[in-house]
Amino acid sequence: MTLFPRASTMLAFACAAALLACAPARAVTIDTATGPAEIDTRPDTVAVYDIAAIDTIHALGVPIAGVPDKLYLPQLGDVAGGAVVVGTLFEPDLEALNALAPDLVIVGGRSSRQAGETARVAPTIDMTIDGTHLLAEARARIEAYGALFGREDAAAPLLATLDADIAAARDAADGRGTALVVMTNGPKISVYGPGSRFGWIHNELAIPAAVDDLDAGIHGDAVSFEFIAEADPDWLIVIDRAAAIGSGEQNATQTLDNALVAGTTAWTKGQVIHLPAADLYIGAGGASATARVLEAIAEGFATAQ
Repeated sequence: MTLFPRASTMLAFACAAALLACAPARAVTIDTATGPAEIDTRPDTVAVYDIAAIDTIHALGVPIAGVPDKLYLPQLGDVAGGAVVVGTLFEPDLEALNALAPDLVIVGGRSSRQAGETARVAPTIDMTIDGTHLLAEARARIEAYGALFGREDAAAPLLATLDADIAAARDAADGRGTALVVMTNGPKISVYGPGSRFGWIHNELAIPAAVDDLDAGIHGDAVSFEFIAEADPDWLIVIDRAAAIGSGEQNATQTLDNALVAGTTAWTKGQVIHLPAADLYIGAGGASATARVLEAIAEGFATAQ
């Protein structure tokens, strides 16, 4: 499953490959969403159009010169303060990007469609995390950026933290029953099963699904409150899309607070885990964002009844 289509990435890959052409002395090869890319010169000036990538690169201590206009995660505020705005998450400002003259442009997810455009300005790689195996992809990106920027020493503790957080979440959920992942979007609700963009919560953390035959599409299954009542999960794992994007619509608690949901085992026992929405919906796979999501899962399972 692909979180967002990656049109025209062949051009981006071609430009990434163009970095390789000069018999590099310190070349590194990293895995990208379009395949391995060999990069011969460590980039000094980088523009990044992907929140997960910004999160991980920032966690490695690498300065980012160009960013989109909105970073969504409050923890990235200092990144925004030190960088030039080079467009939005969906639309690069090519004039601003050209003025920045980056050595490398990184796109991913929502910006991956623009790889061909940014490649006209500077070599571009697509580092989309599609979410199918989110935790493995987060690990791979930490390793890739560590090698790309020569920050392997900073990557090592991030990888150790990721492993510890995964183990803690698995241990906390072990034997606690079934779960249903629900995303609210104002008054609307969708659910996500093991084959979906949030399926890693079941597959990689070994949390049994209350319903295992849901649509694998990226938008989940739009359902009614009756569906949740019939599924009767032991746990509700909630993602509030409106909060993630700051739409101002009613929040998840308001949406789910009705008689049908209140009758479920999860609601009755207070077994409702609200995940940090922007970290998961916008920054999924970023080193720090993923740590916060895993910590929320572990804490939720450990502290509920």
